[in-house]
Amino acid sequence: MCLGIPAEVLETRREGELLIVKVRMGGVIREVISAIEDLKPGEYVVVHAGVAVSRINREELEEILSIWSQIV
Repeated sequence: MCLGIPAEVLETRREGELLIVKVRMGGVIREVISAIEDLKPGEYVVVHAGVAVSRINREELEEILSIWSQIV
């Protein structure tokens, strides 16, 4: 089973061909690689295995967090 974690984009920067994204996942801030080229701070993504793999909107983020709070 794979687990994608919703995250808020805080910063982006280029390192050669890679787009490095600083994200907040819950209370944890870390840097991941982005498979999405045009991310901006304030947007939301799903992170899997250290890679931002898809963009989500605020409503999707809130729905995911609500479901998780019911499971935990």
